[in-house]
Amino acid sequence: MAPGFSRRDFIKLGTFGSITVMLGRLPVTQATEVHSGPQTSEWMAPNGDVKYRWDAIRKVTGEKVFARDFRAKDLAGWPQEQAHAFFLKATDIEHSFEDIDLSVLGQDLQPDQLVRHEDMARDGIAVPELQDLGIGFYGYNFLLPKGETSPMYGHPVALLVYKDFDRFEAAKRLLRFDKNVVKYGKHTGPKPPPNYGAARYVRIGGETPSATPAFSPMQDAVIWGNFDGDTPVWPSPDAEGFLVPRSVMLRHRGGGAVRDPEQVAHETYEPMRRGMAAAKALEAEIEAARQNPNKLVLQRQGFSQSIDPSAMEPDNGNAWYDAASKTLHIMIAAQSPYEVARVAAFMMKDNKRFPVENIVLLSGSTVGYGSKDHSIFPFYVIAACFYGNGLPVRLANDRYEQFQMGMKRHSIEANLTLVADRATGKFELLKAFYNCNGGGRANFSFSVAQVAATAGQSIYYFPKSDMSSAAIASAAVEAGSMRGYGTIQAMSLTELLVDEAAAELKIDPIELRRRNALRAGDANTQGAVQLGDPRNVEMLELAAKHPLWTNRDKAKAAYEAQHPGKRYGVGFAQVQKDYGTGADTSALVLEFDAQGQITMRHCVQEIGTGATTAQQVMVQRMLGKAPDVTIWGETDFPQLPLKSNFEPFTITQEQQDELSRDPHWVPCILPAMSASNSAYFLGFGTRQAAQFLLENTIWPAAKAIWSSGPAGGQIASGNVTLQDLRAVPGGIGGGGMATIAFADIARKAHEMGLVTGVAVHCFSRWEWARADFDIPGVGKRHLAVDALAVRYGDGAPQALKSRMTTGGYDFIARSQVHFPSAQRNNAGVTTYTPAACLVELNVNTFTGEVQIMSHHSLLDPGSVIVPALVSGQQQGGVAMGIGHALMEELPLYADGPGNGTWNFNRYTLPRARDVAVWTQTADYLEPLTETSPPKGMAEVVMIPVVAATVNAVTHATGTRFYRLPVTPTKIKKALML
Repeated sequence: MAPGFSRRDFIKLGTFGSITVMLGRLPVTQATEVHSGPQTSEWMAPNGDVKYRWDAIRKVTGEKVFARDFRAKDLAGWPQEQAHAFFLKATDIEHSFEDIDLSVLGQDLQPDQLVRHEDMARDGIAVPELQDLGIGFYGYNFLLPKGETSPMYGHPVALLVYKDFDRFEAAKRLLRFDKNVVKYGKHTGPKPPPNYGAARYVRIGGETPSATPAFSPMQDAVIWGNFDGDTPVWPSPDAEGFLVPRSVMLRHRGGGAVRDPEQVAHETYEPMRRGMAAAKALEAEIEAARQNPNKLVLQRQGFSQSIDPSAMEPDNGNAWYDAASKTLHIMIAAQSPYEVARVAAFMMKDNKRFPVENIVLLSGSTVGYGSKDHSIFPFYVIAACFYGNGLPVRLANDRYEQFQMGMKRHSIEANLTLVADRATGKFELLKAFYNCNGGGRANFSFSVAQVAATAGQSIYYFPKSDMSSAAIASAAVEAGSMRGYGTIQAMSLTELLVDEAAAELKIDPIELRRRNALRAGDANTQGAVQLGDPRNVEMLELAAKHPLWTNRDKAKAAYEAQHPGKRYGVGFAQVQKDYGTGADTSALVLEFDAQGQITMRHCVQEIGTGATTAQQVMVQRMLGKAPDVTIWGETDFPQLPLKSNFEPFTITQEQQDELSRDPHWVPCILPAMSASNSAYFLGFGTRQAAQFLLENTIWPAAKAIWSSGPAGGQIASGNVTLQDLRAVPGGIGGGGMATIAFADIARKAHEMGLVTGVAVHCFSRWEWARADFDIPGVGKRHLAVDALAVRYGDGAPQALKSRMTTGGYDFIARSQVHFPSAQRNNAGVTTYTPAACLVELNVNTFTGEVQIMSHHSLLDPGSVIVPALVSGQQQGGVAMGIGHALMEELPLYADGPGNGTWNFNRYTLPRARDVAVWTQTADYLEPLTETSPPKGMAEVVMIPVVAATVNAVTHATGTRFYRLPVTPTKIKKALML
């Protein structure tokens, strides 16, 4: 461990591949954001209302910095000097790479270290391959070998390392646009990697939406495919047919879970065959409907483009290999530091040239919109550090480099077929295929393709559906886990299709949606039933009454009469976005001392959504006081000695049943951190911990205080119960009792020897795990947690205190546990948030330019934790959606960002003038009850505005557009027809 760091400065992750791994946030130096520790209470009013984010003062006073702001000299124990590195990259994907020519640099600017593939191969520095992520997840080579053709535009071919910044910067500028530096040989044609996977979700419903289906993925099987070229090939519906899939991936976000394709083919041969027979029958139904005048069959092709995340901080990192201590030090910007540390350990576990026994990883503040989730960039940083001749090596993209090699949103070509009854307007069948272009590295492309297929139904109930997708490899820049994760592409096109169907059926577009909207208890296209009431109908009815909608025809006539050369339009769309992964966990410790100081250590990591603020508000609302000390991004909880030796998506039911007998075993230990999972999934653990203390500590302590004094105290004459307890300004009250300050409750709880600290772990596979615990001094409890530990107060008897031997806590071995069935992996998703949008705009018929005049959003966030955070997410998401609808676009191949010439001078982002910033409005549905949970909504807010904008353009121009973005050029062409 580096000098100057104690164990408290780091979080011990454990051992991977015989390498000890430690992870922590950036230490306190001359420039750091303080993520954890003591804090003031000024950010929260006494009644629990949030004035501003808890870390806002640190941000506005300049204390917030990003990972890229640090150099080696800022990190205690690191050398004072710093090396810098950059890549040369391939921009030709049809000729073999032969060599590089650095003569343009002259003698003075030659690199101190030139690294090629052969150097890394000699030194055992290779792209990490983990079974649970799948072959080629991070590609196949860090640097392109000589004689091979680049699998993608922008693939690095050489690494140049400089000991001083000035020479580094001068060389980089000279080489940036020089096409003669990288030399190519024979023509080979494109050589992308094998395609990534194909999946199909077929459902034949029962007589009613709630009846048992004839076939569904959840009940029977997901159908996995292979390829003939780029065309998916599916198992045969005939009994003699057998096909081994290209890949089987079940995890939808935050990690991969790849099963052996041949094993899966054998295990699910029969249900897959039946599923394909059902798909064949659906195709026959579509053909019959085409011949039936009573049916509407609408088939359209659509396209959603590749875009750049445009996160404020480009990819960066700094790493130092300390050969003397065999320690790898890493400072990185990542959404999932735990995953970086884990993969880094496996990457280095067998290296003989640079033996690594310890990894110390520091993570800094970052925002990535998914682009820093399982990115290859941290491993490039690690690879580079072994060539710094003892100095730390910093690798940091500028904007040109970020466009060239940063992960993108997938482009998707779609083929959609909708069948509806003309008399009733009821949808009968949806068939869809989504061709997802993953570029030249696998990453989560297959997972994104699956999510697109499962999201394509949008808000509608389909009695029958056949939703399929393929993740195709190409020479495009790698696409990965970007905000929206396949849903923005799929649902936007569905909403355009539904609007056209309404026109064909001569039904108001909102009314058609209302007739077909999912109701509570209706199954999705995977056969799963979503959590609670989707509230789609309620939201549609509100939208139908909005003046923008009811007055749209009159407004159109009036505006166009007053503005010659312009066309006016109003559009609407409504979607629902899933949140969660199917392997969602939460882990935290919540405790207080005898003076009432609350400390919370939590696994949640701040990625810009305000998650750390929200977790504290949850505690305040339940306990009457926010934590005084918070520690975020924790990955080690010694109070909860857990283990997990299977991926939660690959485990069989038999394996789960056997392993769950061990009270230390859980399906998954730590969560992935994505934009939408903090409020509900990560907050679930927070609420369970606070609820436990409320029931088993706060209530008995408050009751004891209210019972003190003559004649049984103030409580004796009433009937006050736990259900009456409330957090009120100043502490805890309820039932007409006097308010008790939290400090007084804490003092009493310690005096009584009650539980004064709790550590919990929760797990959800579209259903929460539950377990029974027999807690000394408390009794038997059935809780929605799968692991529990408690700390007893100062006044507890010695017999209880002697049990606190696990990280200072008493680990309570569960006596019974129910983990959700492994079959629920096929559910796709069951937690959704609906959102709708009305857009008012005009189109200039001379230029084709679109001006957004106003927009109104509708959102059901459940029980809002912090209204300002919801508003911020909503406004930012709408801006992102408008950009996707009208302007943001990246060509995929030679003219695209992989050629190294793209920056914001070419890539158009929406500005305030483009998004009607002063005329935007929003309504949030009130929660159904005070016990309604919060919903994940950071992603859904950007989706409905895409289709609403395009539908408004159609209303304005009379032309339908199915290829995004709808640019002025496309509109001018349409108007000229």
